[in-house]
Amino acid sequence: MSDNRMIVIGEKESFIVRVLIGKAQDAGINCEYVPFKVNEIDKKLEGTSLITLYMEDDSLPPEDVIHFLTDKMDEKGMEMIVIGEQRDLQRIGNHIPEELIYAVFSRPVDNANYISTISEYIKKLNLGEFKKSILVVDDDPNYLGLVREWLKDEYKVFMVSSGLQAIKWLGKNSVDLILLDHEMPVTSGPQVLEMLRSDDETRTIPVMFLTGKSDKESVMAVVSLKPEGYFLKTIQKEELLKQLKEFFILHK
Repeated sequence: MSDNRMIVIGEKESFIVRVLIGKAQDAGINCEYVPFKVNEIDKKLEGTSLITLYMEDDSLPPEDVIHFLTDKMDEKGMEMIVIGEQRDLQRIGNHIPEELIYAVFSRPVDNANYISTISEYIKKLNLGEFKKSILVVDDDPNYLGLVREWLKDEYKVFMVSSGLQAIKWLGKNSVDLILLDHEMPVTSGPQVLEMLRSDDETRTIPVMFLTGKSDKESVMAVVSLKPEGYFLKTIQKEELLKQLKEFFILHK
């Protein structure tokens, strides 16, 4: 995603839409208008950080546009600001999941508040606040460094080198996913998972095992512990990123 790019989607490029775009551009945000057409929106989504949906009276987007936007925002981890009359805001809320909507504004729009909200979103995006967080637990410092290098552009990555360090770290912090080495000295991956599942504060954190053993018996031993999944340590960067992306989409 670009750090400072937004599109304003509407039925037409009205005077108010042009004013909103002008205000955003004055605030240093790369912004342009796109009509309610799937092919036009699709052309402009690459590199876009945020969408503003502007609705005139009774001008909800066509059903195909709503479905397309919902799927693409979910896939790309994007959010939307919605502007419209109260009845239109209620109607669109029945079609677009709440977690995809960053803010809602009734018409007439408070321009200063709108620009402040956009700027706040862009700032948070640039600081990585919307990235999913992953804790990697492995006793091999070289492997830790490799995985961090692979994930750091897409996720907030934290690392610890033992099971006990993981338990201690999770006593003060939380993450969206734990990648846990299955074979570790002193406190093994299965022991760590058991401790996490027995604590109310950590029992709901998803855990995926990292394992260097690919034989059927070893894999079945890992699966029997019922983690959210597992990765062989021979997995390549592209495949790991692909599977993590699919996991977070399914568990949003």
